[in-house]
Amino acid sequence: MEKFLSAISDIVWGPPLLVLLVGTGIYLTFRLSFLQFTELPHALKLAFSKNQDSSSKGDISHFQSLMTALAATIGTGNIAGVATAVVAGGPGAVFWMWITAIFGMATKYAEAILAVKYRITGENGQMSGGPMYYIERGLGWKWLAVCFAFLGSLAAFGIGSSVQSNSVASSVQASFGVSPWITATILTAITALVILGGIKSIGRAASFIVPFMAIFYVLGGLVIIFMHIDRVPATIGLIFTDAFTGQAMAGGAIGTVIRYGVARGVFSNEAGMGSAPIAAAAAKTDHPGRQALVSMTGTFLDTIVVCSITGIALVMSGLYTDKKLEGAALTTEAFNHMLPGPGGWIVTIGLIFFAYSTVLGWSYYGEKCFEYLFGNKSVMGYRIVYTASVFLGAVANLGLVWSIADIFNGLMALPNLIGLLALSGVVVAETRHYRKHLKHTSPNNPSSRVEV
Repeated sequence: MEKFLSAISDIVWGPPLLVLLVGTGIYLTFRLSFLQFTELPHALKLAFSKNQDSSSKGDISHFQSLMTALAATIGTGNIAGVATAVVAGGPGAVFWMWITAIFGMATKYAEAILAVKYRITGENGQMSGGPMYYIERGLGWKWLAVCFAFLGSLAAFGIGSSVQSNSVASSVQASFGVSPWITATILTAITALVILGGIKSIGRAASFIVPFMAIFYVLGGLVIIFMHIDRVPATIGLIFTDAFTGQAMAGGAIGTVIRYGVARGVFSNEAGMGSAPIAAAAAKTDHPGRQALVSMTGTFLDTIVVCSITGIALVMSGLYTDKKLEGAALTTEAFNHMLPGPGGWIVTIGLIFFAYSTVLGWSYYGEKCFEYLFGNKSVMGYRIVYTASVFLGAVANLGLVWSIADIFNGLMALPNLIGLLALSGVVVAETRHYRKHLKHTSPNNPSSRVEV
């Protein structure tokens, strides 16, 4: 069964889906006039600005929305996924992860602008939005919206809870010798304390955990890189040359380099998957374009910053050629090799926080999909079952769950990408409207101005 599901997963995540994911990003990049380049500095300023508009509709601030999305996005893929890409595709895979992220920023922007435009106020007075809403309300294709919500509500149990809690339990057992049952109990308890309180509770927790874990991991990685600064030019040169030659792979398999770089890049930053816009829809904002710029920065921070730290350290260590090591174990060994002692701890602690934050972020994604299908009264039941899956994941063998999660996660993208392409004209129109809106913004409110 594992082999069968693995084969299905390979088909789902095969070249057609990867081409569609990256192709959508390229198409939107041209339609938006390379907005991710021209507006990135201001988007970052908006994302981290304390001057939030509390009077606008929404449940959480721009920053909390971004942190919730990053909580779900920055996960084991930033540690284990990058290692897998470098082992299977060679150093050049890091370059193709960067390319995927650059075009993925346009996709994230489009997802968020549609999520806010077509969001609704639910029965509980909170905002609900995401692909299921912009597909139904923007295109009138209820059946496709239901498909996305169904796949999203199930995918959350795999990629969001079970496999993440399993990664934490395994890492804690390997590093500290703690029984998975103890880890499962503690992890389930602290998860319940946060997610049973809903999006406001998740937003507050994410706004504390995500900056801490990202800064801790990035600073640790930068220490390693600067300690071996003399190797950086050769490392960057190898990443770029191998990206177009595939020399590090047997037979110079350039196709393999691109495939693994793109696949792991998409898997890491989730651009086009349809998950992040669910968090974007909850943000307090006076215009869809403003939150879209903030959401766009998530892909930049996840892949261009965090994944780059992992990738450069891995290539610099040279351990990716050791076929006995893979995934998180390879990253741990590489960091420990470059910084004996503390290096391994950086990865272990980072992995624990990355995985736990993903549990929190995906709980919200899953519940909003479930709410769309079955109404607000079903939400608390979903939260309880989701919390239980965190415990089960930590103590179970998850070979099958990994494959099932990959399949549902990949299939989620199809309805979303169809919606993005069909509504791309709306994205362009809303962007133009936002620019006109900014021209009439008071010059005394610089936090809301964007140079275009």
